[in-house]
Amino acid sequence: MIRMSKLTDYAILLLAHLARSEGTLTAQALAERSAVPLPTVSKLCKELSRAGLVTSHRGRRGGYALARGAESISVAQVVEALEGPIALTECLDPAGEPCGIEASCMARGSWDPVSRAIHGALERLPLSAIGPFRIGAAPAEALPLEQVPAAGRPREALAILSLPVLPGASHS
Repeated sequence: MIRMSKLTDYAILLLAHLARSEGTLTAQALAERSAVPLPTVSKLCKELSRAGLVTSHRGRRGGYALARGAESISVAQVVEALEGPIALTECLDPAGEPCGIEASCMARGSWDPVSRAIHGALERLPLSAIGPFRIGAAPAEALPLEQVPAAGRPREALAILSLPVLPGASHS
């Protein structure tokens, strides 16, 4: 199964809260707003700061803020900051261990376009598009899908990804 880690998911949630806030938020405030445990918030904010995605401010009005606008931070940047290069298989990861069958592997070349497509899709998905915390949007209420604005619906939001259709793939 292909999935990002829980920590990366939490990091995106924290960044979405920072995108909606005016000014800085303390780790405690982020923990309260997101329901992510404070030690995890602190750990993630340090990692995101090291990656240049958030800035840390000390003092009385200290806390964390986005290092740049949410529209300038891609989901790929967040994933790479916490998980390393986006690669579908170990052999496609530049930092990965060499594989014993790499020289004779017939599948390796097939995975590269898929990895590039996933990376490209995540690179085109800005933090500002992540709902329900899109900039300027109120926190989501439990609404029937018909009442959710089109940009907030999963299908429309995911259309941003523009994943290519692979040969032989079902179109249903």
